[in-house]
Amino acid sequence: MTANQDSSLIDGFFGEYRFLSNFWPCVIQYDGRSWPSVEHAYQSAKSHDHEYKTRIMQAATPGDAKRLSRQVQLVHNWLKIRVTVMSYLVRVKFLTYKDLGDRLLETGSAELIEGNYWHDDFWGMIKNSSGEWEGRNHLGRMLMQVRAELSEIRRGPIAQ
Repeated sequence: MTANQDSSLIDGFFGEYRFLSNFWPCVIQYDGRSWPSVEHAYQSAKSHDHEYKTRIMQAATPGDAKRLSRQVQLVHNWLKIRVTVMSYLVRVKFLTYKDLGDRLLETGSAELIEGNYWHDDFWGMIKNSSGEWEGRNHLGRMLMQVRAELSEIRRGPIAQ
């Protein structure tokens, strides 16, 4: 797919679109600390435990951070705040790193689907037996929202 292609679809954050993934390496400032990726920061937010946060920060990969999070006692309201936390972190990523923001804008009006094979139909979508996408695609929708916001920011104030 060519960047800025209207009515297009990006249905996986791999290859040239890997930068859209939360696993993309970029230091994220969150909760008074520096995290090696959005995924590390997001997983850290699941608990108030300082020792857990340290282990997440030191996790060698975003996948390792995600695996560590499966063993933690979640903050009491995690299911209510997780989308807000992720939305904040995605914004930080693309507003902090101009090159990543530029690349997000280059996706034009493409629909962004976090298509996956690990059956995550909350953050992404999976194909059903008919080959149709199913899921809530929260991450894809967040990325499209951040893209729209970034476009507005880059346009600047409207001359009167």
